[in-house]
Amino acid sequence: MKFQYFVFFLSLTFLCNCTPKSNNSEFINKVTGRYLYNTDEVVEAYFKENELYLIWRGAKNIKPIKLENNIFYVKEMNEKIQFLTNPDDQKEYMVLVPKEENSIIKYNYRKLQDQEKVPREYLKNNEFNKALEGYLLIKEKDSLDLAINEGDLNSLGYKELREDNTDEAINIFKINVALHPASSNVYDSLGEAYMKKGDTTLAIDNYSKSLLLDSGNARAKRNIQKLQNKEEK
Repeated sequence: MKFQYFVFFLSLTFLCNCTPKSNNSEFINKVTGRYLYNTDEVVEAYFKENELYLIWRGAKNIKPIKLENNIFYVKEMNEKIQFLTNPDDQKEYMVLVPKEENSIIKYNYRKLQDQEKVPREYLKNNEFNKALEGYLLIKEKDSLDLAINEGDLNSLGYKELREDNTDEAINIFKINVALHPASSNVYDSLGEAYMKKGDTTLAIDNYSKSLLLDSGNARAKRNIQKLQNKEEK
């Protein structure tokens, strides 16, 4: 196994030494942009001093190793990538180079238009209505898509709540409610956010909805009682 890795990286070194380093302006203009990695994730390609870099999953300076004029090895992905125009729709794609010879190229990672965003980006910009629209479209196509995972969105909402970004947390929890209306937990979380905001009416309302879906939710019962006692004082 160690010998195979040695041969692999030796081959990379040889290819790098034999391959022209500089990317021409036509290639740079064609490749620069954002590519849809999955329904809610983007890979961004950019150039510094004519060399390709990627932004992916929080890493901002991923430097692929150039193997050929249009093929790069990305260590962080453990994949070879290539930038091609799909003959079917004439759009630009970042594709994974097939690991087996004669395999069909899959045009999975379409280059996004300049103003096109995924729901996660709308969330980051606090454009919650557009984020919800995007997530609902994803759910319509695939209700099991990981982009609309209830637990992940809930965790994101609680992250905002811990950082005292209460309005942002409420909006994220509201998105989760819209995506998972049969879940007791999403109403419980929204109720907690409203309670932290000081909106007693909406807090009780959402805790009550949580109880309708799960009568054993002891925390919701306690918090409703606490809020009602507070109103009476």
